[in-house]
Amino acid sequence: MRVTTRAIVLSTIKYGDSSLIVKMFTESDGLKTYLLKGVLGSKKGKLKSAYFLPLTQLEIVAVHRNKGSMERLQEVKIIYPYQSLHSDVVKNALAFFLAEMMGNSIYEEEKNEGLFQFLEAAFQWADHHEQIGNFHLYFLLEVSKYLGFYPDISDPGSDYFDLQDGRFVLQPSLNPLLTGRELSLFQAFLGTNFDAIHTIRIKKEERQALLQKIVLYFELHLHGFRKPKSLEVLNEVFK
Repeated sequence: MRVTTRAIVLSTIKYGDSSLIVKMFTESDGLKTYLLKGVLGSKKGKLKSAYFLPLTQLEIVAVHRNKGSMERLQEVKIIYPYQSLHSDVVKNALAFFLAEMMGNSIYEEEKNEGLFQFLEAAFQWADHHEQIGNFHLYFLLEVSKYLGFYPDISDPGSDYFDLQDGRFVLQPSLNPLLTGRELSLFQAFLGTNFDAIHTIRIKKEERQALLQKIVLYFELHLHGFRKPKSLEVLNEVFK
């Protein structure tokens, strides 16, 4: 079936000498993987490798057979040219990290319009704004809404947050927990929005520690989730 849809690039892998395997999250069909034959060896083709940087927002024309195999891409155009997300060193590291997180978190080949619209708007926000040091912490908590494991905030006055159960608890358990300063920061991010995340004061070491716990939260709630390799690079560039 020939489909025209918006799509967000999640990962690109070189295949052979001149081809690419590109994973995208599409508005029409959820997660899709495309084999781009000869794209690296052709200078005259419609498909350019520069179109497939992490988180690039595209409009694509593709043939979807929906049989669980790689699909065919016919046409591509960039519908939102980023101004800084790929050119700024810190934002570029952020883009690679979030693309890998989403690639490790989204499995379904089915439409999820709410998730797609959230990703599209969030990445455009990051592209437009300079104070993005806390962006990924808030982003990951928000995206968990669309993935089905947003924290239960019905009892936020408790002294602990149980990462395994996804809820605030009065007594510690053997499960991984948030408490003290980490818990306070976690609650602050749960109660804010993109335009206010820069007001949350957090040290580099605290940000890294909380991010590790949020990644663990994803790992505990998503079967087959793999810790992103780009996490170490992100921690190096963020201050």
